[in-house]
Amino acid sequence: MKGKEDTTRTKETKKVSLWSIFAVFAKIGAFTIGGGYAMIPIIQDELTKRGWMKEEELPDIIALSQSAPGVLAVNMSIFSGYKLRGLKGSIAATIGSVLPSFLIILLIAMFLSGYQDNPYVIRAFNGIRPVVISLIAVPMINMARKNNKTWWAWALSIVTLILVALLDVSPIYILLVVMVLSFSLAMYRQKKQVKASSANGTTDAGEE
Repeated sequence: MKGKEDTTRTKETKKVSLWSIFAVFAKIGAFTIGGGYAMIPIIQDELTKRGWMKEEELPDIIALSQSAPGVLAVNMSIFSGYKLRGLKGSIAATIGSVLPSFLIILLIAMFLSGYQDNPYVIRAFNGIRPVVISLIAVPMINMARKNNKTWWAWALSIVTLILVALLDVSPIYILLVVMVLSFSLAMYRQKKQVKASSANGTTDAGEE
């Protein structure tokens, strides 16, 4: 059943047009205020409601985007677009997410050069900031609830939060360390299972 569902989902993903990818990410880029992290809840909502991505896949894309060089918003667009339609999907998603902000900033630079000192603009951005914080916090909490199913996963999340927020440790170093440790642990468990299987086989042969 799971194999059939994955096959069906793959076929549906291939039907996604490049124009649809561009339009959706242009919408995301136009309403992302506050940096790349503010894009996370909008990406989650837009892609999951269309069946383009599962909620469980979003943490992987965020981790890859965070560990790769470059702007988080652009990296997330690249990975998401590639998942949908390969290289062409990456290009469409990236152009879509970047173009609205580029045009808006260009217009501001051309016609409102002194906007940063305008009291109305300052008040507007002061009002937007708390909303942006909430937009970033809500998907993070939801992902933590759905993905942290063991005590050590919660412990790792809390330790990471302390290291990044209070001790100013780079997330890249944390991701690299966790990846190495996870890979080493997986290799150790695999070797242990192979040895156990070999020992059981030898015991069974001796009994016969």
